[in-house]
Amino acid sequence: MTVVAACLYRHGKRVREVSIDEKVDCPADKSEFVWIGICDPTADEMRTLKEQYDLHPLAVEDAVKANQLPKVDVYGEQLFVVARTAQLEGDRLDYGETAIFVGHSHIISVRHGSARSHKALRAQLEAAPTLLIQGVDYVLHAILDYIVDGYLPIVEQIEDTVLTMERRIIDAFLGRDEITRIFTLRRHLTKFQRVLGPMAEVAGKLVRLDLPCIDANTKPYFSDVLDHVRRVQAMVDGLLQVLTSVFEFSNLLEQQRTGAITRQLAAWAAILAVPTAIAGIYGMNFEHMPELKTEYGYFVVLGVIGVVCTGLYLRFKRVGWL
Repeated sequence: MTVVAACLYRHGKRVREVSIDEKVDCPADKSEFVWIGICDPTADEMRTLKEQYDLHPLAVEDAVKANQLPKVDVYGEQLFVVARTAQLEGDRLDYGETAIFVGHSHIISVRHGSARSHKALRAQLEAAPTLLIQGVDYVLHAILDYIVDGYLPIVEQIEDTVLTMERRIIDAFLGRDEITRIFTLRRHLTKFQRVLGPMAEVAGKLVRLDLPCIDANTKPYFSDVLDHVRRVQAMVDGLLQVLTSVFEFSNLLEQQRTGAITRQLAAWAAILAVPTAIAGIYGMNFEHMPELKTEYGYFVVLGVIGVVCTGLYLRFKRVGWL
């Protein structure tokens, strides 16, 4: 795929489409700028953008490779920002990358592996000229906010899965597949934490530092992005704790159920030991044994067995072993 959209904006309104090999001269007024969106660009397209907008070679190289953690780099009077996108495929989190070049009168977003297009975001901003008129720094905020907002549905979906598993363990043992799923989710959430940390650092730098192309009146917007990242971080931390609790609680319940079964087996073994012992004694075939020649000895022995077994049964029932 190549250029998705490339437009010139003036005073918050789209003026016309531009070509990536067209040099557009914008005045000092920040309300006029070029916004280019490109997805999975070719080397030739990135070379053209580098020449037309004086992009730094190191930043261009990072944007082409698409293997960076979130970061903010300053190259002269331009900013280079990298953000990571995420999407949920089953129980697996897949990541993409969006590299953003920000100059005084241009902003270029380069997407790799992201399923969420910026077309909806562009349409939303074009519908609000009073916001778009603020310039490239506000567009940068909007892109980062759009990416971070995409994290929340992912975490909420995983949260629903974890809560379902938490409810299920009360009624049944966790099987091997479910235990594997728990550890798979833990692994992906831990990796997600490694993305959220640098994303929070990116938003924090845009709030705290004096950076080119970022006006002071835009910093509160980046502070809002930082709050959203921290919210997602807190949710992920909570999910990791719940997953650990689900596994530990499942083990505890399994131990309790195993203990209950063991106690039941021990109680029945004790009850059955009485008739077994008596039957074993009278099965020795000695000539001189108590009650051996008594007319009602057989029924007496059966009665003794019944009384003792009933007493043991009631005793074990009372203490909760049966």
